[in-house]
Amino acid sequence: MTNRTSRLTWFWGPEPQTSGQPSVQVSRMMRKDVNKPKGKTSAYAFFVQTCREEHRKKNPEQSVNFAEFSKKCSERWKALSPTDKKCFEDMAKADKVRYNREMRDYVPPKGFGKRGRKRKDPNAPKRPPSAFFVFCSEYRPSVKQQYPGLSIGDCAKKLGEMWSKLSQSEKQPYEEKAQKLREKYDRDMVAYRGGGTYARNPGSSAQGAEEEEEEDGEEDEEEEEDE
Repeated sequence: MTNRTSRLTWFWGPEPQTSGQPSVQVSRMMRKDVNKPKGKTSAYAFFVQTCREEHRKKNPEQSVNFAEFSKKCSERWKALSPTDKKCFEDMAKADKVRYNREMRDYVPPKGFGKRGRKRKDPNAPKRPPSAFFVFCSEYRPSVKQQYPGLSIGDCAKKLGEMWSKLSQSEKQPYEEKAQKLREKYDRDMVAYRGGGTYARNPGSSAQGAEEEEEEDGEEDEEEEEDE
C-alpha cells in the first residue's frame, strides 16, 4: 500500500523531548509465550503506524510526546472520510487472516494456555482481600437489598462512596481483619512453597485482592490490544 500516506496531509508541531526511559514491564513480558503469533492489528493501529512513519520522515531528529501524538492521531482518524479509512481497514482484514492462520498452527508450550499466558496454579493460596474488600463483603448484601436495580458496577461505586466516608477509626476493624488474613496467606504460602522464605511486597496487606484483579484485568486488556 505505497500511497497510503500520500492520501493524508499532516502537520506535526514542535514536540517536547521525552525522557527516553523504557516503559515496558519486563515481568509482564516474562509471563507471555514469546513464540505466540503476533496479535491482530486494527485499522486504527495501522493508521497510527502511518502517522509515526510520516512524522519520522519529516522530523527524523525530533522525539515524540506520546500523549500529544496520540491525541493528534485520534483527532485525524475521526476526521478521515470512509474512503481514506478503507485502506487501513483492508490492511486490518488482511492481518486478521494472517493471525487466524498462524493461530491454527500455534501449539502453546507446557504450562501456557492458548492465549500464550502462563497458567496460574489453582492449588496456590488465594490472595487475601484488602480492608476495602472485607468491607464490601460485609455491606454488599445490604446495598443490593436497598438498591435492587443496581448493576455490579454501580454497586461497587456505591460501596466505594460508603468506604470513602468512613473515618480512620471506623476503617480500623476492617484493616485489622485484612491484616490477619494477610498473615494467614503468608503462612499458607510458606507451606505451599515447601517451607521456603516468602518475601512479602511492601504494602501488600492493603492491596492483595485488588492487585490480583488488576493483574487479570491488565492481561485481558493486553489481549484485546493484541487482537
